[in-house]
Amino acid sequence: MTKSQSSIPKDKLMWMYETMVLIRRFEEQAKREADSGRILGTHSAIGEEATPTGICVHLDDNDYVLGNHRSHHHCIAKGVDINEMMAELLGKVTGTNRGKGGTMHIADATKGMLGANGVVGSNIPVATGCALAAKVQGRDNVSVVFFGDGASSQGSLHEAMNLASIWSLPVLFVCENNRYAESTPFEYAIAGQSVANRAAGYGMPGVTVDGQNVIEVYEVAEEAVARARKGDGPTLIEAFTYRYHGHFGADNPLGYRTPEEQKHYKDKDCIKTMEQFLIESGTA
Repeated sequence: MTKSQSSIPKDKLMWMYETMVLIRRFEEQAKREADSGRILGTHSAIGEEATPTGICVHLDDNDYVLGNHRSHHHCIAKGVDINEMMAELLGKVTGTNRGKGGTMHIADATKGMLGANGVVGSNIPVATGCALAAKVQGRDNVSVVFFGDGASSQGSLHEAMNLASIWSLPVLFVCENNRYAESTPFEYAIAGQSVANRAAGYGMPGVTVDGQNVIEVYEVAEEAVARARKGDGPTLIEAFTYRYHGHFGADNPLGYRTPEEQKHYKDKDCIKTMEQFLIESGTA
């Protein structure tokens, strides 16, 4: 963990641990349902629990989150009811969107979860528009948009970052860089091998963080959210993380990732790391 870990309130530390475990258990059940054929089109976020957890701990129901095709963890971290989410995945009328949104389009406006979106990069301008609305209306709401390394090369991101910086909008652009856009390594597609470095061209802070370490994410997000609420503008956060399973249910990651690589990242599991810290520090 980090040198300032002791300054984080115990209730927030426990909330983050419990939220990551809840996401993991939900995703494991969703995968079982998908493997049985009851759910179609799922994109598992197992392994990526720390990033949205460390960010959403700083948000409340009045703040906005916009997700992408892999967004169950965003929804849970933002407080969406897991029973309603599972019902939505199963196409039931008791789901968050009466069974019509499915796995990639979950939304709950009462929690500030304005929707996941299956179209890569299309959520970014929407989140920026939410931030603009908050500023025009004189509210201190913060807008957060999650996207992957694949979406980072979409023009929508660059247009949105430019306007967000010009207008000092309260938005966090969060790139969950899980190192593969489907099967394409990010090194093959991102010039300079960094998304965060692009922030300099738009006059905003660009930060890289270990997306497997919820404490580090917490600290980076704390500063970025505070900056946005004060009216000081946007931040681009690149969180390096790792998905344990394929891009989607039928994808076999062994076609492009070695067993050694997968073991390396699983040994750095975000939940195990946090659990060890809580025990060793006497927090739990």
